[in-house]
Amino acid sequence: MHIPDGFVSLPVAAVTGVASVAAVGIALGRSQDAFGVRRAPVLGLTTAFIFAAQMINFPVAGGTSGHLLGGTLAAIVLGSPWAGTLCIATVLIIQAVLFADGGITALGANIFNMAVIGVWVGWSLTHTLQRLFGGSRGRLPLAAGIAAGVSVVVAAVACAIELALSGTAPPLLVLPAMTGVHILIGVGEGLITGGVLAYLATVRPDLLPGAQQQFKGWVVPVVSILLISGLLSLVASAWPDGLERVAEDLGFISLAEQVRVTVPTPLADYGIEGLGPVGTSIAGIFGSIVCFGVAFGIAKVVKPNNA
Repeated sequence: MHIPDGFVSLPVAAVTGVASVAAVGIALGRSQDAFGVRRAPVLGLTTAFIFAAQMINFPVAGGTSGHLLGGTLAAIVLGSPWAGTLCIATVLIIQAVLFADGGITALGANIFNMAVIGVWVGWSLTHTLQRLFGGSRGRLPLAAGIAAGVSVVVAAVACAIELALSGTAPPLLVLPAMTGVHILIGVGEGLITGGVLAYLATVRPDLLPGAQQQFKGWVVPVVSILLISGLLSLVASAWPDGLERVAEDLGFISLAEQVRVTVPTPLADYGIEGLGPVGTSIAGIFGSIVCFGVAFGIAKVVKPNNA
C-alpha cells in the first residue's frame, strides 16, 4: 500500500504531511511511558521485524500480492499505539529514503495511512474485541488478528479517498477496487498478526505487555529477523501489490514513472545492481539493522530520565 510519487496531488500530500508530522511529534512525547517499561531493544527489534516482514509479499488472488502492514502487531507488542506509530513511521521513512519504496512526496500520506490510521484502528478495535471476548489474555491473538485485518481495509479506504481527492482516479471506481483487494490482504494480515502473537504468548511472553518487563534473550529474535530479511525475502511474490494492481486496472500506474523523486542509493527496490538475489539479501539485512539502530536510538532519546 506504499503510495509512490505522482499518485497524490500537492494539496493532499501537504495536508497528510502536516498531519503525519503532528502525529509523530505527539507520539515522540507520549511514548515515554512505553519506553520506560518496555525498553529500547523491544522497539528496535519490533521495527526491524516489521521491516523484514514487509519484504515478503504473499499472493492473494488473481495475480495480486500483499504484505504485512504491521501496525496492530507493533502497537500490541510495544504496549502503546504511540510507540506503534513511531515504529511504523520509522520503517516507512527508511523504506522511502534508502529503498525507494513509497514516494518521497507521498511519505506523509503513507505515514498517515499506515502509521496513524493502521495503528490506531488496530489498537482500538483490539481492545474493544478483547472486552467483548471477556478480557481473556488467551483471546488476544484472535482479537488482534481480526482488528489487524480490519485496520488494513480502513487504511486502504483512506488511501482510496486520497487518490480520489487528488483526481488520480474516480471515487466510484477506486473506492470499491481498493476495498475489495485489501479485504483479501487483510485476511493475510490478520492471520500473520494472530499467529505471531500466539507464538509469542507461548514461547516469549516477556515480549508481550503485562508480562515480564525486562527484555531478555537477543539471539532468537535477532536471528529470526535476519533470516526473514536475508532469506525468506527471496521467495516473496513478484505479483503487484494491492495498490499497484488497482493502479494498473484503472490506468494510472504510469503516473509513478512520470513523477518520481528518488534519493541516490545503491539499494533501490531492495537490490544491488549486478548481485541478483545476493543483493536482495544484503539489502534486507542492512535495512533491518538500520531500522533497529534508528528505533533504538529514538527510544534512548525520548525515554524518561528515571527509566
